[in-house]
Amino acid sequence: MSFEYDDQNIFAKILRGEIPNSTVLETEHSLAFHDIAAQAPVHVLVIPKGAYVTYDHFIAEASDAEIVDFNRAIGEVCRLMKLSGADTDGGFRIIANAGAHALQEVPHLHMHVLGGRPLGLLLDRG
Repeated sequence: MSFEYDDQNIFAKILRGEIPNSTVLETEHSLAFHDIAAQAPVHVLVIPKGAYVTYDHFIAEASDAEIVDFNRAIGEVCRLMKLSGADTDGGFRIIANAGAHALQEVPHLHMHVLGGRPLGLLLDRG
């Protein structure tokens, strides 16, 4: 399987410091920042620092250290944003879009961490 990474995508530019962001968390292998087009009161994007297009690309080619760091960064963002899946009044959603059918807009792996209000259905049942 071959994944073509575009190093001119907006997240690559953010990682290079060419575009500013509102950082929530930075680790050795990951960066988390507020989404500029937030869809919920809490909307944070978590990206790996490596050149990965989709989650399956990441899992196939990333090092164990990158995979662990990325997943722990997502959990830490949930903690920092005071989201909890265990709370009956709270919770969060994590979404990654991959490819055209999923409407992936930026060809760099990113997880959306959303919360702070009821989020409704994930997909239209129609």
